[in-house]
Order: sequence, then C-alpha cells, then structure tokens
Amino acid sequence: MRIGINYNQTILPVMRLLKNDIHIWRANVDLPRKAIESLNRTLSIDEINRAEEYHFDYDRNCFIVRRGVLRTILSHYLSVAPSTLRFCYGRNGKPALASGFGEDNIHFNLAHSNGIALYAFTQDHEIGIDIEQIRKISEMDQIVGNLFSEGENAVFRELPESKKMEAFMNCWVRKEAFVKAIGDGLSFPLDSFEVSLVPGEPARLLKMEWSSKECCQWFLQELRPAPGYVAALALL
Repeated sequence: MRIGINYNQTILPVMRLLKNDIHIWRANVDLPRKAIESLNRTLSIDEINRAEEYHFDYDRNCFIVRRGVLRTILSHYLSVAPSTLRFCYGRNGKPALASGFGEDNIHFNLAHSNGIALYAFTQDHEIGIDIEQIRKISEMDQIVGNLFSEGENAVFRELPESKKMEAFMNCWVRKEAFVKAIGDGLSFPLDSFEVSLVPGEPARLLKMEWSSKECCQWFLQELRPAPGYVAALALL
C-alpha cells in the first residue's frame, strides 16, 4: 500500500490514482470570498440547499469550500468538470460517486475540524478518515467510561494526566475513521472494538467483538496534518 500525502492546497493539473494508492489531501477552509464564490458555482442544487441550511455565514462558507474542494480533486482524477459530478449516499450519509462516475472505482472520505479539511482517496477499498483539534474536553473521563472499550479504559486510566488529552483524541479519531470506513455513524457501538491510543505508539486495530480474524484485514494509520491536530485513516 502506497500513501501519498499532500498537505498543501496546490492541486496538480493532472493526477493519477493508481491501484493500491492512498492519496490524502489537506485544505484550509478559510478562503477569500472570490474563491468561495468560485467553488459555490461547482455545487449541485442539493448541495447549495444544504449550504443554505447553515445559520451562520462562516459555517455555510466552510461547507461550500469542503464540497467544492472535494469536487475539484475528484474532477482532476476523473478528467471531468467539477460541476458535472454526481454523488449518492449510504444509509448513514457517507458520500460516494454516483453511477456513471465509477469506472475507476474511486472511494473517498472527508473530515474537518476547526478550519482544516482532510480528504482521502483510493480505489477498490472502503476508506474512512477523521481529524480533531487537540483540545480540552470537559466530559472526557465520562465519554471514555461510556463509549470506549474495557481495554481502552484500562490503558487510559494508567496514563499520566499530561498524556490523557492526546490519548483521548487518538482513540476518538481512530474509532471515527473506522466507523466511517464501514459506512456507519456514531450509532455504531464504539465499545465493540478496540484501538491503540497511547501517544507515540503506532495506530492499530486491536480487537473486534464480532470477529477474531478481521482485525488483520484492516489498515489503520495515524496522521499529523497540522500542529495541534490528530487524524487517522482506516482502510479495508
């Protein structure tokens, strides 16, 4: 598996997504008005309607940028105009290319946190990505106790206080990337599988309640897209 990471916003005029490639892109969603207007012109009617549902201009503009950048990247892979792309959605809202744009069988996922959006692309594999800004969570211990597995709880409790916030974020983005890869949202029981979380240790899928063999089929990767952020990629 070959991972190509572009943490710049420069999109090359010609790009190829080869078999067994994973491409990861980062975008800053705080763009000038002219750039936002240009990206808005690439959106579909339903995306424009979704954007209008946001009450605050900042949130509306962030949505426009996230979807417009997604269309722009995909348009370069597929050599089509961004505005011509059509999407379909899974049972929990995971986007995919609609019929007619799937010749290369591109799978993708996107995530965002506090001004940064991440995009992951591959072929023939289910993929999920998540990003979070490292920050203090007032109910962190309660969330760990209620949503994380027994093994994750045990590891978390043994950590020094100085490492708990990053460990929590590590665990969260890895779990979120996994459930996004399988097409489920946070309704999926997060305590039914276990991931590594200790800062500095590799990202790994350690345990699944429903299967003793499936863990080895998954690829889980830690990402560091910007200072003060953690992210993870999951791929089956």
